[in-house]
This record gives sequence, structure tokens and C-alpha cells, in this order.
Amino acid sequence: MLFNTIEFLVFLPVVTALFYLLPQRWRWLWLLAASCFFYMWFIPQYILILAATIAIDYEAGLLMERWNDRPRWRRWCLVSSVVSTCVVLFVFKYLNFCSENLVLMAQHFGWAHPQRALNIALPIGLSFHTFQSLSYVIEVYRGNQRAERHAGYYALYVMFYPQLVTGPIERPQNLLRQLHEKKELQADNIARGMRLVLFGLFLKMVVADNIGTLVDQVYAAPQDFGRADIVLAMVLYSFQIYGDFFGYSTIALGCARMMGFTLTDNFRTPYLADSIREFWHRWHISLSTWFRDYLYIPLGGNRVKLPRWMLNTMVVFTVCGIWHGANWTFMLWGAAYGVLLIVEKLAGSKNGRWRWMHVALTFTAVTLLWTVFRAPSLGALADIYGALIHGGGNSHLNIGAPLIVALAAFIAIDVLTRRTRFDEWCGRMAAPLRWTIYALMAFAIVAFGSVEQHPFIYFQF
Repeated sequence: MLFNTIEFLVFLPVVTALFYLLPQRWRWLWLLAASCFFYMWFIPQYILILAATIAIDYEAGLLMERWNDRPRWRRWCLVSSVVSTCVVLFVFKYLNFCSENLVLMAQHFGWAHPQRALNIALPIGLSFHTFQSLSYVIEVYRGNQRAERHAGYYALYVMFYPQLVTGPIERPQNLLRQLHEKKELQADNIARGMRLVLFGLFLKMVVADNIGTLVDQVYAAPQDFGRADIVLAMVLYSFQIYGDFFGYSTIALGCARMMGFTLTDNFRTPYLADSIREFWHRWHISLSTWFRDYLYIPLGGNRVKLPRWMLNTMVVFTVCGIWHGANWTFMLWGAAYGVLLIVEKLAGSKNGRWRWMHVALTFTAVTLLWTVFRAPSLGALADIYGALIHGGGNSHLNIGAPLIVALAAFIAIDVLTRRTRFDEWCGRMAAPLRWTIYALMAFAIVAFGSVEQHPFIYFQF
């Protein structure tokens, strides 16, 4: 189920109201049933895949705790759980990509290699709930988290509907603990949650979707547009993907907060970062910290010599690119970030007096790399950069005044909330001003929200 639909606007208050009306002992079951319904709205049979990985990781956690004095058996449980979970991810997300590239390689060398492709769709949010499951088994293995003995609560940890499809990727220490707590109905939680949902819908439906319509025109035929329009489309896409993903994360935080749950903030004004390193501290925080804790640090992190650190950095960001999708463009996108981080490290410290210049340079680099991320193939990437370099046609993007106002409002709010969050920022305002902001956002969603139901960009991952 998409957040930006009429069906969800019915689903949200019903789920929240019944959560509070039910006795504590039945709330987990209601939330699990609602989360299953939410997930099955897309492709119902894929819930069986999710159920299988839940069962494997749940049992692995119990066995690792039971065999606490048998290190080899515990390692075997961890490896088995991680491998089985990753095999599911590989089959559905990467098998066809690998097969296609093997066929191309075979054709190049004149080898006989039959085309083998699975006619299957990628389960929604597979990469996200895979990483959330892996967090649990790794934390249990490290002794940082007790194994969850209640199968229903563990299933709810993986399937909690607000963050099931596109995160944030939660750690068991945060979410599992909260699922066991009794949540009391509090007006402040309802108010803050509704603010976040409203703001997230504004970002998605008014800002991101309307920008997306313009960006799609350029990427579909870059040769028809001039350099200025291509540059504008690149910059707009930076705000499209930010508004789209930030919007989803904000709605997720709001839905959870309405029931008293606190999820991880996924964004902290990333486009105000003054370095690539700082950008990744502010963008998709739950994913970047996941790679830090479960890949970068185990590889040695920055406690190693410079050549090994450079290798660690390239491995982490290349894997990060691959995580996003089975496409050479994603691999190139991730590897490019690794190279930029290495260049920053070698260049040394910055001069604080020129911070805004560094912010501008960082945003420029990020925007150029978002172009790599957005391109459906290396050929399409070459086309758009070729049109940028050599010039294209005479078509022009037509940006309407409502979109300019909405984008300006988004940027202004992002700057004003750089040390806080939208719900807290609004909560400190006088009631007339606060309700004026609500009314303007609601009006913009109704009047200028995209008529089409655009899936969130990160649904494909």
C-alpha cells in the first residue's frame, strides 16, 4: 500500500485507533495483521518469502543464545542465517542481472551460453527488511541483544508497517524494546505524528512528484534539451529524490509516533553538508550507519594503514551501490563516492571560513552523481552527459509558479529545521501560525498534488 493514496488515509486512522482500543496483550497481533495486510496490498504471495526469512532468523537467534558456550555452533548459526537471507536477496534482485551479463560476456568471446532469466518481480522493500533481519542476528551473536522468544514480536519487528518497505532500517535494541512497552494514548504523540505525516505528504506529492514530471522529460530525450535545461533537470532531481525519500521517512516516523513509537531519523539537512563524508552522515542515516557497523568497522575501519583504509572505503561504497540495485550505474555511483572520500582524505582539512563554498562544491558533486544514480543504463548516462557537453535541442522545461513556491518552502523549512525536526519546530510556534502552515500544506496537497499515484523512488530497492 502506498502512503500517498486514499486507501492509506483510511488505513492509518483505523489501525491507530484500534491499536489504542485493544488490550495490551492483543496489540502486537493487531499490528502484525495490519502490517501483513499493508505488505500484501502489493503482491500477496511474496509475504511467504518474508515469512521464510523471519522463521530462519528467529530460530537462529534462539539457537545462538542457547549455544552461548559453543562458539563454533554459534558462528555456524550466524553464517547459516546470513547466507540464507542473502541468497533470497540474490535470487530475486541479482540473479537475472548476473545471467544477462554472463550472456553478454559469452557472446563477446564466442562461447555458447543459453539465456536464463527468471520471470519474477522484485519483492517490495526486500533490501530493507533483509538488512533489518541481519541487524538482529548480528546483534544477538555479538551479545548486544537478547534473542526474542516471542515469534510474533520478532515478526512484527521485521514487518512493522511504517518502515517495512523503505525504512528506516531499525536496530533491535531500538524497535524490539519499544514493541514490548505499553503505549498510552497521548495527545502530543498524535499531534506530532500528524504533523510529520502532513509534511511528508507535502514533500512527496507536491514537491517530489511535480519535479519528477519535469525530470522524466529530460531523461527520456536529453538530446532535445539545451545545456541549461539539462543542468536544471539534474539539480531538480537532487531535490526530487530528497523530497521523495525524506517524505517517505517523515510519513513513516509520523505513523509510528501516532502510536507512541520513535523511529530513527533518516535525514539531517544533507544538502547543507560541507563534505562528502558529512553528506553520508546526514543522508539515509540508518543505511550509512548499518554499513559502518556491520561492514566498515569489521574490515578495520580507519584503524588501519592508509592503503587498507582506501580499500575498505571502496569496498563499503561499492557494496552500497550494489545494494541499491542490479545495474552497473549503481555500482559506478557507489564506487565514485568511495573515490571522492579518498580524495577528501588525501586533500586534508578544510578552511572553516570557506564553508559555504565547500557546501556548494559538495552539492555539485552529489548532483552529478545523482545523475549516475538516475540513469537507467550506462548508455543512457552517456547520452545525458553527451547532451550536456555538446548541447542538445531547443526544448525547454516549463516550471510553474506553484512548484517554485513549493520548492522554495521546502528549502526554507529544511534550513530552519537543520537543528531540529518539523514536528518539534511547528510545536514551538504560536497556534495561529502553526495552523496556517497546516492549512497551506493541506491546500497544496489537494490543489497541486500529482493526480497520478507515483511510487516512492526507493520502493524499487
